[in-house]
Amino acid sequence: MLALVPLTASAGSGRAEAVAREPFFVGVVDDHSKWLAYPDGLIQRYRDLGMGAVRVSVPWKRGQSRPAKGQTLTLHRAAVMIARGQRVVLAVYGKPSEAPVTAEHRSQYCSFLRHVLRRVPFRDVVVWNEANSPQFWPKTAGAPAYEALLSRCWRELHALRPNVNVIGSTAVNHDPARFIRRLGAAYRQRYRSRPLVDTFGHNPYPLNAAEPPWTRHANPKVVGQGDLGRLLRAISRAFSGTAQPLPGTGRTTVWYLENGFQTVVPPEKLRYYNGTETDPFALPPIAPVGGPWAPDQARQLRAALLLARCQPAVGAYFNFLLLDEDRLAGWQSGLLYRDGTPKASYNTFREAVRVVTSGEVNCATVPGAGGPLPSP
Repeated sequence: MLALVPLTASAGSGRAEAVAREPFFVGVVDDHSKWLAYPDGLIQRYRDLGMGAVRVSVPWKRGQSRPAKGQTLTLHRAAVMIARGQRVVLAVYGKPSEAPVTAEHRSQYCSFLRHVLRRVPFRDVVVWNEANSPQFWPKTAGAPAYEALLSRCWRELHALRPNVNVIGSTAVNHDPARFIRRLGAAYRQRYRSRPLVDTFGHNPYPLNAAEPPWTRHANPKVVGQGDLGRLLRAISRAFSGTAQPLPGTGRTTVWYLENGFQTVVPPEKLRYYNGTETDPFALPPIAPVGGPWAPDQARQLRAALLLARCQPAVGAYFNFLLLDEDRLAGWQSGLLYRDGTPKASYNTFREAVRVVTSGEVNCATVPGAGGPLPSP
């Protein structure tokens, strides 16, 4: 059943109206199933949070057309979770030096995915990660090479399993709008007659943990959550009138594949971490009651979830992570501290998930979607 969500006229109508929306779910990025022979406790945690899916990553190197022994174990454990009723989204990627940018390596990579899908019933596959970022994809290869990879994998995976959900991936920085326009240009130049993706994946991280989710950036090279219009315009310009469906048509939507707000680690938990915190804007899980409004992880997460639910053509939101990384130079954006205990933001997040995945959300009250913005 489609959910009815009251939307306001941030798009221009001047009034609130209830419109039918495709089902929306919240997921989490979490690789801990790789090291658990029995995932039942982990699955129970996902269900307690109301997670509709978990995204699991598998590394890939050139030359691989099928999983190695260690990867096979990871995939087996993912299959166990799927058998338990857990939706698992598979993301396969590696270092930029390993990116499949030649015809030979594209063949190997797509064969790897095809081999996996023959053995594990994944519904959703992310083809590489943040292809506009030099951290994962070589800048010299750019959008044309990623277009060729998506085209080949979409064709091969749909031939194997027609209902598979093939997902692309872009990052908040490194001009994702321009990258998508170039993706569309390569697509048109090659006269494609099939789609590249079924879902447009994007990672709309804030520029720092204290930046509100609804922030609109003047810099056109940044596409955060508040800049969704910039992303949708780029996709429309790139693919309008082609065989590639636009978000909001059919089952095609935008998934926020990663987003997160880092927290400070309290002194009593520091023994579970190592190194030095590198984010000067890291937040408390919940700010002290009383006094002026201030951002904390709970408020940021709730605002991001409600905004995502109200944004046009957005179908999913994934929190990065479930459990903090132990390196303080890494990410402490989890819902659990490194020792596995819940943060004070845990219950707020769980309640926000319940709100956005069941019943109605009054978008007229949601900051960034028509509602007033909090006063500092």
